[in-house]
Amino acid sequence: MVAASVMALHSSERSLIRSASINVPVIDLSMRRELKAELIIKACEEFGFFQVINHGVPDKVVSRMELAGMEFFSLPTSEKLLAGPANPLGYGTKSIGSNGDTGDLEYLLLHSNPISISQRARSVCRTNPIDFSYVVNEYVGEVRELACEILELMAQGLGVGDSGVFSRMIRDMESDSLLRLNHYPPCNCTKSSYKHDCCTTRANCCRLGFGEHSDPQILTILRSNSVAGLQIRSPSPAGASWIPVPPNPDAFPSANVGRCSSG
Repeated sequence: MVAASVMALHSSERSLIRSASINVPVIDLSMRRELKAELIIKACEEFGFFQVINHGVPDKVVSRMELAGMEFFSLPTSEKLLAGPANPLGYGTKSIGSNGDTGDLEYLLLHSNPISISQRARSVCRTNPIDFSYVVNEYVGEVRELACEILELMAQGLGVGDSGVFSRMIRDMESDSLLRLNHYPPCNCTKSSYKHDCCTTRANCCRLGFGEHSDPQILTILRSNSVAGLQIRSPSPAGASWIPVPPNPDAFPSANVGRCSSG
């Protein structure tokens, strides 16, 4: 869950940005299975990241989840705190800043287990926990099926005899699969608080966003609300470079291969 904002880059980082002509792989899940499996493996090897279209997740399911998230983050702080503190599940806030990260972040971390979601809904949406639970469980169910399809295609592309060897870990209701909603509030610093040369105006203030990182999970399915700013780091013979991932309303912006499946 991302608040729209202009993202600025240090001059040293700008030199690493590739042109938009370098396209992030887009996998059409309506293609024949053998071709999908082949393209996914190629994307994993070359980028560790790809977009998926014709993914089967209904637009209305995504819209309801995004609306529920925005409604939660728009609540007064006193009400949001009733869903925390995150330990690790629940509502949390923190300043991020140890790995090139800058700015503030608030988030809601939920387990994907339907019972856990229903229990947590009582503190997240005290006025209508049943509706909130329904919306989240519906979304989690659809995205779980998408993740399982991708993992089964990965197994097939790798020539693994049992194509369900990865997806069974996700289908298990006791798995450690999580749903995380992130909200990055718009920068509210004043000119007197700008601390970097690039922060000459509010529009180009660099106090926003996660820095370089990798995900520990087997797979991350990411939705960024059509807000620009997402980048991936791609290896290159001439040196690693950052590649922008433009918002695509028809795609799940990222299927990100985590360390568990790339190690």
